[in-house]
Amino acid sequence: MGKKKVYYIFDPDTRTYNRVYPNFAQRFLTIVRRCVYYIIFGGLSFLLFSLIFGNGSSQEVQHENSQLLAQYQILSERLDRALLVQQDIQQRDDNLYRVMLDAEPVSSAVRNAGYAGTGRYDELLKMENSELLVETTQKLDFLEKQLYLQVKSFDEIVALNKEAEDRIHHIPSIQPIANRDLKRTASGYGYRIDPVYNIRTFHKGMDFSCDKKTPVYATADGVVESAKWQRGYGYTVVIDHGYGYKTLYAHLLDKKFLVKKGQKVVRGEQIALSGNSGKSTGPHLHYEVIVKGQHVNPVNYYFMDLDADGYDQMLQMAENHGKIYD
Repeated sequence: MGKKKVYYIFDPDTRTYNRVYPNFAQRFLTIVRRCVYYIIFGGLSFLLFSLIFGNGSSQEVQHENSQLLAQYQILSERLDRALLVQQDIQQRDDNLYRVMLDAEPVSSAVRNAGYAGTGRYDELLKMENSELLVETTQKLDFLEKQLYLQVKSFDEIVALNKEAEDRIHHIPSIQPIANRDLKRTASGYGYRIDPVYNIRTFHKGMDFSCDKKTPVYATADGVVESAKWQRGYGYTVVIDHGYGYKTLYAHLLDKKFLVKKGQKVVRGEQIALSGNSGKSTGPHLHYEVIVKGQHVNPVNYYFMDLDADGYDQMLQMAENHGKIYD
């Protein structure tokens, strides 16, 4: 048994060769390509023998032609099986991989489109057993096209998967301060009575009670959009996480930003210290999550910090008015 082939790619930065590990799709397509090459080779062999010995009348030539015809019929049956396998892969592609990645399936019109123009098989019609030749060649053409489309689809899925992995890092998913026991949860998202103006207003985020100089953390990877004073919010940091997500951290300690505009940050990186700046009745952190320009309830974006029980407790606490600081 031969040794398994090992592939390497040259890295110009380190001037070294790094081993490449093909994924399932690449290994499968390699096997299918080899099968297609064998089929094409068999077909060409048959055509070659037909052209060379087509007019022969000897029993030996007739016997060889009969064997080639039988082999061609076997190849045709193998093509049928290969098409069934390809059909199963298409089903998985459309109904599993693309569903998981929230992508549209490849349309049947694209998958089943024929070849443009006419007369593609005219030469085959002039040969003996033309019906078998044309039918098998059509199957081969169809399989080749399906393989081409499937390779393109797999390339797209790989790209979508990489994007999905990157997206996870850019979705807010932890609390902005250390709050494992949830004791610092002060006020949730929704309509509340403003502690300063004593009127009913909409609270766009969540408040966390904490002492001054409590570390404040970025809740996802992103780029600092601003680090400045904002009316009402006091000293504020806004992070753009991409994919439509932004977070806001307000009432921070006076001029104690640990980041600046344009700086890249990662989830869990300290960006500031909590304070009491702006319209605030006491030291705390005000935190907002904005998705595609719309404020949403931050309580739904702590899934990396809380287990099921903790999440349920946080939901109940966020529904209560609690103590409002801004």
